Amino acid sequence: MKHDNVIRVLFIEASVEEAELLINVLRNGGIAVRASRATSADEIQACLDEQVPDLVLMNPAVPGIEAAGVLRQLDASGRDLAAIAVLEHLDDDEVSDLLAGGVRGVALRKRHDQILATVHREFQSLSMRRQVRRLETALRETERRCDSLLDSSRDAIAYVHEGMHVRVNQAYLEAFGFNEYDDIIGLPILDLISGTHADDFKNALRAVSKGEKTPPPMDLLARRDDSSTFKAVADFAQATFEGEACLQIVFRQQTVDPALVAQLYQDPVTGLFNRARTLEHIDEAVAAAAAGRAGQAVLLIEPDNWKELVASAGIANADQVLANLATRIKEALDDEDVPGVLGDHTFGIVLAPRGDLEHAALTERLRASISDAIVDAGTRSLTVTVTVGGTLLAEKNANAETVLDQASAALRNAQNQGGNRVELHDPAAREKADAEREQYWLDLVREALAQDGLRLYHQQIISLQDAAGEYYDILVRMRGPKGDVLPSYFFPVAERNGLLPAIDRWVLGHAIDALAHRENDGLTTTYFVKITAQSLEDPDLLPWLKRRLETAKLRRSQLVIAMPESKVLTMLRKAQEFSVGWRQSGGKFAIEQFGSGLNSFQMLTHVEADFLKIDRSYMTDLPQHPENQKRISDICKEGHATGKQTVAEWVEDAVSTSLLFACGVDFVQGNFLQEPAKVLAEEYLPV
Repeated sequence: MKHDNVIRVLFIEASVEEAELLINVLRNGGIAVRASRATSADEIQACLDEQVPDLVLMNPAVPGIEAAGVLRQLDASGRDLAAIAVLEHLDDDEVSDLLAGGVRGVALRKRHDQILATVHREFQSLSMRRQVRRLETALRETERRCDSLLDSSRDAIAYVHEGMHVRVNQAYLEAFGFNEYDDIIGLPILDLISGTHADDFKNALRAVSKGEKTPPPMDLLARRDDSSTFKAVADFAQATFEGEACLQIVFRQQTVDPALVAQLYQDPVTGLFNRARTLEHIDEAVAAAAAGRAGQAVLLIEPDNWKELVASAGIANADQVLANLATRIKEALDDEDVPGVLGDHTFGIVLAPRGDLEHAALTERLRASISDAIVDAGTRSLTVTVTVGGTLLAEKNANAETVLDQASAALRNAQNQGGNRVELHDPAAREKADAEREQYWLDLVREALAQDGLRLYHQQIISLQDAAGEYYDILVRMRGPKGDVLPSYFFPVAERNGLLPAIDRWVLGHAIDALAHRENDGLTTTYFVKITAQSLEDPDLLPWLKRRLETAKLRRSQLVIAMPESKVLTMLRKAQEFSVGWRQSGGKFAIEQFGSGLNSFQMLTHVEADFLKIDRSYMTDLPQHPENQKRISDICKEGHATGKQTVAEWVEDAVSTSLLFACGVDFVQGNFLQEPAKVLAEEYLPV
């Protein structure tokens, strides 16, 4: 799914409520949505022209429209978008008609998991189609440039299909003594290889035709048209010509010193392949996996606690430590495995085909061989442990970026669990790994709650209208084995196990203590603190909050409770009751992600708020999107008219800050202005 931008969805629904329900289903499933709604052909056309949606979620039962007509209208727009029908119940004839008319997916309204799965599938399919078109365009342009470069190259280059010349450049004609292209096209390339090397060359061609690895450069004696010969080095590479797979062969008459080539590929510290060559080996392994080669794996290895290790060994000896680790790694691997360097202290390894259990045994043996050894660093002797993360290669994940992401994720997860361990990503074992990871994070959350292992952070909210006092957004982190952990790692686990209310109470209690501490120092402070939807189910939360505030005796400072718009909409009555009770006791209420729904201000007729935190999607490339600037300005005007103040989150540049000021925004917040910082422990000790 999209991570940086929202997915634009056109909802064809009879009522706003039904559309909002679907929006909440998608958002609760982790999909960021920019929604629009239409109930007639004219409205649909307007949305197609203005919004350019990615997906269309259509209720075929909307009065006044015909499903077949809508599908014809979508098709006539000329845009590649996916239409999904959301039905109350399944009817064979209706489903058949919808699919025949162009609907790409069908989901039952009452099955939220089915809706999410269908949206995920169709958006991924849409993204793939768009990517293929971009790649085809790039390929055509690349082929055009390659063709131009081919003709201008001084190297003799030929494209060979089934042993026959299908394309050569001018340098090739000159090197082999031909005058015209017609003289060589269709000629077997073996006719141009001296008999002493013809068998080796034939074997290389036969191996490539069977899908085996591209042969290395070959020294040979080439034969010209006049039967004279010359020494050359033939470089082989897979290629395509006019859509057909073929072999590109470059004949170079200049010989290159193999020792010099090896030196160019070598990392000077470890003696392993350098980063560039290691990435090439990974690309080759991925290409082989895509062609059906099974059993390969890619590993990433990092020494644990590298900073402390360097401090102990001394900076001057850090290279010696890496060189010793590289030696241990090479000794633990087989000749077919390819070790290299990918970063300052990150090793990358391409493992030759093995069984899954053999890969697991090898990586564990590799880890143990390093942890059991003594590493010399100058005059010191150290013990070093490493963490190994990797992924098995298969046709399904045969993409270099995907492979490196999966291996990196496995490495980081193993490091977060304390290091000195191995984790291999295996899609077949994902369910088991997910269960183990879930239990690990659950244990960490429970331990953090029992032993005060959470940490309070704050990020300053800056007033654009010279408001008095200081304003901060309160954030929470959890102490982990490798440092403080972001909520995105442990909140989902806490939510699934009903622990979010306990976390909310911890954050609220410590935030109130920090406010009291600052007030005793003579500071006027406003804290924005988020609470989760699960906390609204707790009838004791509001009385507990009131008691804590009475104990703190805040006079100048104040606490603002914040909730996202999507959660308020799904728990409208409970949010209303909490907001009323909280504001009556002197607190203030804020709605985050405001403006993400179809009619956000309609919600405010039920839930009163003092602050509106504008949805972050409007801030993405704000200077390039005047429609977002207008929407923000409208939110500010309408909010100010009812006595509400506005906050813009995720502001990342000075130009956006100026535009937000012009739109009438009251406060701005973002890492560009100030990154989150720890609230000092003594600040939230009870006063």
